[in-house]
Amino acid sequence: MADHSGGRRLYAAVWRWHFYAGLFAAPFLLILSITGAIYLFNDEINDALYPQLRFAPSGESMLNTGELVASVQRHYPHAVVTRIDTPVTPGRTAMAFVTPASGAPLRVFVDPGNARVLGEFVYTDTLVGFADLMHGSLLLGEFGDAVVELAACWTLVLVVTGLYLWWPRRQRARLRHALLGEPGARGRRLWREVHRLIGVYAAALILFLVITGLPWAGLWGGQFLTPISNALGLGYPPQLQHHSAAPPATPPAVMGDLGEMPWTLQQAPLPTAHLHHGEGQHAPGQAVIGVHQVHRILLQHGLPHGYRLTLPTPEHAIYTAITYPDRPQGQRTLQIDAYSGAVIANTGFAHYGAIAKAVEWGVAVHMGNYFGVVNQIVMLATCLAIIALVITGLTLWWRRRPPGGLGAPRPLAAARARNLTLITLALLLMLPLAGASLVLVLIIEALWRRWARRAGAR
Repeated sequence: MADHSGGRRLYAAVWRWHFYAGLFAAPFLLILSITGAIYLFNDEINDALYPQLRFAPSGESMLNTGELVASVQRHYPHAVVTRIDTPVTPGRTAMAFVTPASGAPLRVFVDPGNARVLGEFVYTDTLVGFADLMHGSLLLGEFGDAVVELAACWTLVLVVTGLYLWWPRRQRARLRHALLGEPGARGRRLWREVHRLIGVYAAALILFLVITGLPWAGLWGGQFLTPISNALGLGYPPQLQHHSAAPPATPPAVMGDLGEMPWTLQQAPLPTAHLHHGEGQHAPGQAVIGVHQVHRILLQHGLPHGYRLTLPTPEHAIYTAITYPDRPQGQRTLQIDAYSGAVIANTGFAHYGAIAKAVEWGVAVHMGNYFGVVNQIVMLATCLAIIALVITGLTLWWRRRPPGGLGAPRPLAAARARNLTLITLALLLMLPLAGASLVLVLIIEALWRRWARRAGAR
């Protein structure tokens, strides 16, 4: 007769990690799925809540972008206009980013047909703005970003271990029950069947959401994937590699310093304006060209509207125009010398490396943009599935938990220590934050066992 004790031990070990991964990730998965579901419909929500700001009363006509910036500047004489987003489709308003002398940054809406300022809001005070920041960093800055990344990594562990636990191991008839559920299930067994079925059918989409979201994470995306893909020539366009003219002792300026950028360009070197009288300084009295002229330059290069225009700063004498459509194939970036008016960078999706193209495509689908309404519905269904999995999983745990106890599965058998070491090393290599947290958990568990043995010997 076959000895199934090894398989049972492995099953128990996987269940234990599924349990702890779920217990840790559950609250964050609820937050991420709810805020993600909200942000999927950011345009629809903002249109419903702020129609007077989002739609242009004058209709479909559009003035020179310089007129719009000048109007905003007159309306806010003591503030700085840092960026303006021109409407992607006719009938929409333009949106200017304004930094006042005091208080929170404003987003100001302008009718592109007559340059009339229609109103403003503080982005972080809106439902969409709150969901956006909560989804990315839990409103906790870099620390929150790390927590979100850690939760995402453990979600990968959660899905993989969940699929292992679901896989039928006996007769073939079990496969039908695994795919369709157990007929007549009641009580806790029904909760388990619902949890299993939702998990197996949503697993691929959940994995997709996690994998396509990780490139934006501070550690795995910013310190691991981005530098490696750029070093291999698979990230930002290679022609941007020699643009930075920063002295060796100072960190080179990157496009991400300008603000919101496509993922591919976040760490691309920032082009340097070709100034007169030496690099990095301009001649006395030399004027920066106006937005009116930049508008005409963009027209000459096929960008009449639908771009985000970042204005020059004292540190960076460059105009940056970006198109960021629903499908990344239409992404384009033009950077214009603020003194000479020369186009010093003109890149698009076709110039991106293979990894960058894959990431941009994944981000577009992740955000529900690529395939329109169908894309939004599928991603919304995935968010709802995550919420249902959290609720059913916590309900199962609460029902099996002994009074006053945690109800965790039994500790891993010592015979599996080598396998656990290999798993830890793999996580450290592929997902450093998850691997480091696993090491910490194992240390805490070892100390707890030692304390428990000593307490029992007394």
